[in-house]
Amino acid sequence: MATAAASSYSSTQTEARQATQAYLDSRLTNGGATKSSQSPFTVPEINIGPSFSASLEARTRIAAQIREACTTSGFFHITGHGVPEETRQAILALAKRFFTGVPHSKKEALHVKHSKYFRGYEPADYTYVNPGDWEAADAAPETKEGFNWGYEAGLDPTGGDGQYRELDGEDVNGNSWPSEEDVPGFYETIKAYYGEILSLARHLFRLFALSLDLPEDYFDPMTTHPGGIARLLYYPASTNPQPLNPEHKDAEIGLGAHSDYECFTVLLCSTAPGLEILSPDDKWIPAPAVEGSFIINVADFLMRWTNGVYKSTVHRVVNRTREERYSVPFFFSINYDQVVETLPSCVSLENPSKYPPIKAGEYVLERLRATVKES
Repeated sequence: MATAAASSYSSTQTEARQATQAYLDSRLTNGGATKSSQSPFTVPEINIGPSFSASLEARTRIAAQIREACTTSGFFHITGHGVPEETRQAILALAKRFFTGVPHSKKEALHVKHSKYFRGYEPADYTYVNPGDWEAADAAPETKEGFNWGYEAGLDPTGGDGQYRELDGEDVNGNSWPSEEDVPGFYETIKAYYGEILSLARHLFRLFALSLDLPEDYFDPMTTHPGGIARLLYYPASTNPQPLNPEHKDAEIGLGAHSDYECFTVLLCSTAPGLEILSPDDKWIPAPAVEGSFIINVADFLMRWTNGVYKSTVHRVVNRTREERYSVPFFFSINYDQVVETLPSCVSLENPSKYPPIKAGEYVLERLRATVKES
């Protein structure tokens, strides 16, 4: 029985890795503008302010806009989110202070190679976000640096339910933090921001439920101790800024072409541009800036969960300026110990489920392992 279970787990791991790599490879095959598009690619702006009202009708209207974005571009801006601007700017300032002010030796002591959950400091040369780039002879090295952490009860405004389990099911806290002496105020700044975004993500998931013709509280029991990996990211200024040109291969890549792993991402960016989205007709499109907004995008696990109804869109980061870029993505998932199957509203006789059941944590961990060359 144990052997059968292990074999099933290994098979699911392989399926999770191969299916997502095949999807990414299929999107990158053309490498440029080869398909015609019937309508211009846009990243819509959705004011979710009305969704905080007591009106179900108002929430349903916002959910309909989210569904439209998730079935077309896979990306949208949200305004009216209620996260204080002071909190948003504080986390970006912390990112700058960590990456430019902390000695290399102190950051190396927090290297993600010491964590089986990929938490802590991630130097530029340690991973490729697209695992296929390890085999590509002409792949440009990624210039980004990161600091990664995940959910812990102390960061949750609700206090959590005491049932959090890590990606592999272990009852541990997998985070690794710099000391208060090395980076004063680090944890408290993280806590203030993470708490706001976690609350926002739970609210957004209720809107996602409505958008999928599910009860509004459908995901609530699955987000009591959710997966919520976040990163501070630093993209150095370009040494030779070049405009986006589909005919030329970029020599400097901040973060290679990829799709995100979890259910959806809540992204905060500094003023330096860099995010580029691969449109349905295979053109790289610079993401527009909307002051005071967050960028939301569908990730692979939600695409899988919706049986492909919602689109996980390929994107990359290329800093084409002489200004440093900082960003703070929050990758929201469900409780990592939750086993999921295709959502009932996304299965029919004409569109049967394409994917076997899988634990949320196992899926994400397998994706992370694939980014490291030795995995």
